[in-house]
Amino acid sequence: MAAPPVVDIPLVDERLADDLAGGLAAVEKLLLSSVESEDAFVTQTSRHLIEAGGKRFRAMLVLLAAQFGNPDAPGVVPGAVVIELTHLATLYHDDVMDEAPVRRGSPSANARWDNTVAILTGDYLFAQASEILADLGSELIRIQARTFSRLVRGQIRETIGPAEGRDAIAHYISVLADKTGSLIATSGRFGAMLAGAPADVVERLADACEAIGVAWQLGDDLIDVAAPTADSGKTPGTDLREGVRTLPVLYALASDDPADSRLRTLLSGPVAEEDVEEALTLLRANRAMDQAREELVRWTDRAKEALAGLPDIPARTALIALCDYVVERTG
Repeated sequence: MAAPPVVDIPLVDERLADDLAGGLAAVEKLLLSSVESEDAFVTQTSRHLIEAGGKRFRAMLVLLAAQFGNPDAPGVVPGAVVIELTHLATLYHDDVMDEAPVRRGSPSANARWDNTVAILTGDYLFAQASEILADLGSELIRIQARTFSRLVRGQIRETIGPAEGRDAIAHYISVLADKTGSLIATSGRFGAMLAGAPADVVERLADACEAIGVAWQLGDDLIDVAAPTADSGKTPGTDLREGVRTLPVLYALASDDPADSRLRTLLSGPVAEEDVEEALTLLRANRAMDQAREELVRWTDRAKEALAGLPDIPARTALIALCDYVVERTG
C-alpha cells in the first residue's frame, strides 16, 4: 500500500495544511475504491501505479482551488479523483510509448506485464474517471473532454515535432501547455467550480494553474541538467541520453555562436554515454540555461499575475509560494 501523499508545496497556514491533508486522505481512499473490479487482475493492474505512490499534485491543486468557495462541497473530492485517474491513465500510456521500464521506483505496468495490459489498464482508468464525472454534471464532462483533446493533441505534436518553418522553441512551449498545463489548469478549474467559487475566480485559477504546470515542466528540464543526483534523486542527463530536446537543449541548438559548435554537435541526437559528462559540463556553463530559466520565470510571473486578483486567503498565499518554489527548486 502506498504511503499517504505529501503536500509538496510550502504552506504557512496550519489550518490549511490540515484541511489539505484531510482532503488528500479522502482522495486516496476514493481513488483506490474507484478502480476496484470484480476481476482481481484488473484491480491489481489498476492499483499498480496508485500504490506506487506519487505526490497527487493535481489533486492537491483541486483542493487548494476549492478553498476559494466551499471546500467541503460534495463534488470536490470526486473531482480530484477524476483528475488523478486521468493523470494516472496517461502514465500507463506514456510508459508504453516511451518503453519505460520503471515508474515511481517500481517496474512499469508494461515491464511487469506487457504493453497490451498497460494500454488497456490506462483505458480502464479513463472509463472509471468518466463514470465518476457523469455524476458531476454535463459542464464538467465537456471541460474534461476538451482537456483530454488537448492532452492527446499535445502528445501527437510532441511525437511528430514542429512543422517545417515553425520555431522549435515556440512549438515546445505550446506542447507543454497542451500536454502538461491543460490538466493542471483543469485541476484548478474543477476545484473552484465544484466549490461554487465565482466565475472570475474560476478563470483566474485555471489560468494560474496552467502557467504553474508549464513552469513546473520547464523546471524539470533545468533540473535534469543542473542538479546532482543527490539533490534531485534523478540521474542527470537522462533527457540527453534519450535524445529529448528540452528547452535548454533547444536554446543551445539555436545558438549561432562558433564557441557552441562542440555542444551543438553533442546535442544533435541522443548523447552517447561516454559523452554525457562533457555535454552536461558544456550545457551547464552555456547561456542556454539562463535563457531557459528566464522562460520559467516568465511563466511563474504569469501565474502570479492571475493569482493577484484573487481573494487574499491562505490558499492564495500558498499558490504564490508554490510559484516561488517552482523557481527555487531549480537552483
